[in-house]
Amino acid sequence: MADKLKIRPLHDRVIIQRLDAETRSPGGIVIPDSAAEKPIRGKVVAVGKGKILENGNVRALDIKVGDHILFGKYSGTEVKVDGEEYLVMREEDVMAVIEK
Repeated sequence: MADKLKIRPLHDRVIIQRLDAETRSPGGIVIPDSAAEKPIRGKVVAVGKGKILENGNVRALDIKVGDHILFGKYSGTEVKVDGEEYLVMREEDVMAVIEK
């Protein structure tokens, strides 16, 4: 998937593909699409080279392609590439990496 992307994030930005939202509540109730919120989980599909520090050094990112992450509900900028929707955000907008 990442090798098909025609965009490359710069510096400390990452490109995320949202993971599907849960369609059932913990109690087993089916949630219709119209009531479901956008998921706050995603998969990293591309990462930039790293954050440029004040002294000119580049600090590599802590997250890598393939990581599953949590991010804020309103984080990032939505973009559409070749019919697929992605989010572009800075590494600092990522709240956590989901360990498998």
